Amino acid sequence: MQYFSSSGALTCYWEAPLKPYETVRSDTLRALPHSGGAIELKHKAPEVTFLGVNDQPDFATLFITMYPQDSVIELRSLKEYLYQWRNVVVSYERFMDVVYEQFMAVYEPVRLRLTLETRPRGGISSRLTIDSDWAIRGGKEEFRDWVGMEDSW
Repeated sequence: MQYFSSSGALTCYWEAPLKPYETVRSDTLRALPHSGGAIELKHKAPEVTFLGVNDQPDFATLFITMYPQDSVIELRSLKEYLYQWRNVVVSYERFMDVVYEQFMAVYEPVRLRLTLETRPRGGISSRLTIDSDWAIRGGKEEFRDWVGMEDSW
């Protein structure tokens, strides 16, 4: 708890405690049944926030592309899941790895592609992508729609 004085009056506020990324729980994510028909789902979460490794706030947009198997993302749970990251100290890369692993475990999709676009901080913005279709991630590279794709910002 800290006290600040502006114009003589003391104001009290509570800082939220910083948390490690291991505290983000995947059981917040809910799955809705899917009939199994071929479909591509795309979700955009433009208000992702977490704390960088120097406790500086990071703001990003998370793009989710999923080819579901038996279940799809229940969107309210996605919002609650992403909100858990708000006071978590984490690097961009660890954030993506954890989100990817948790989504794969909960939804078991045919394909999952995540792209994170960060807002500039210190004059630098970043874009990170993970795709379950990549051979390096254990995929078969059967979709290959990312090959030759123009990387425009």
